[in-house]
Parts: sequence; structure tokens; C-alpha cells
Amino acid sequence: MSGGVDGGPAPIIVSALFGDRDFAWLDGLRRAHFPPERNVLPAHLTLFHHLPPSVEHELRALLAQAARAPAPPARVTGVMSLGRGVAFRIDSPELAAIRVLLADHFAGLLTPQDATPWRPHLTVQNKVTPEAARALLAELSAGFQPRPLAIAGLACWWYRGGPWELIARYSFRG
Repeated sequence: MSGGVDGGPAPIIVSALFGDRDFAWLDGLRRAHFPPERNVLPAHLTLFHHLPPSVEHELRALLAQAARAPAPPARVTGVMSLGRGVAFRIDSPELAAIRVLLADHFAGLLTPQDATPWRPHLTVQNKVTPEAARALLAELSAGFQPRPLAIAGLACWWYRGGPWELIARYSFRG
């Protein structure tokens, strides 16, 4: 639990896990387009950026309970500009409902970033020049077709300033 960025307890990040085929596709795009010195994480879909470490056991129980359900259907629905990067917009009402339940449960503990409405996306590129971002946006937008996205599970991680450290992962039933 210790060893956070500021020397205090490490915060917890919650993410959705992709199916193998979709993970390989998305992670390949990240490796190709994310600045290598900044690409310390594989492809991921963040549900929460910073939960307090004190909720670890309660969070683990809630994630395990949520994962007893079938995998939520999801789709990659578009390409979006991040200004200095590019992301894919993700749509999954069932995954969004899981996030709402968790957000409601931890309401008084959420950071401002996690308390705002969720905009699910997968960042393909970030922290590049606006010109490089516009070029990749045009490239990925050309002929883009929405496609299904396999959500395989949920995970929680310690954030210690670099690559995330896995606490636990929970696969959806089926």
C-alpha cells in the first residue's frame, strides 16, 4: 500500500481488460504511435484514475461481484482528438452502468477527475505535437468503421508513478 508518487500510500486505478485479439490490435497501435519514452503502459480503458488505498478490500469485493455477470458488450465507435493526441471512443452502456455503481458507492472519495461524467476512450497517442496528432487523426478516421470490442474483465492497480502494479484482475463470466 505504501509507495505512492508523493511518498504517501499509493492510489488505486481501476480499468477494464480487453479480449486478447482486441488488446493485440489496440496495444499495437499504441506502440506504433505513442511516444516510446512515455508509453509505459499497455492499452487500457480506465474507469477510475485515483481511488484511495483504504478502499482496496471493498473495491476488490465489488469488482469480483461485478465480474460474475457476462462480459458487457462494447464497441469502438469513433476516433477523437485529444488536441495533442488521438483516442478511440468506446461505447458500452453495461460497462458504464458498472462504473456508475462503483462511483455511487465511493462517491465521497472520488477525485474531481473521477467524479465527472465518464468518457470512455482508449488513448492511441498522447503528448505529441498538434500536427502529428492531426495527421494520425486523419489516418485513423479514413475509412473508420465502428467495430465490436471484447471486454474480458476488470482490474485494479497500484499507481506508483510508473507502470501500474496489478492488485487483482477479475474475468467476466463466460
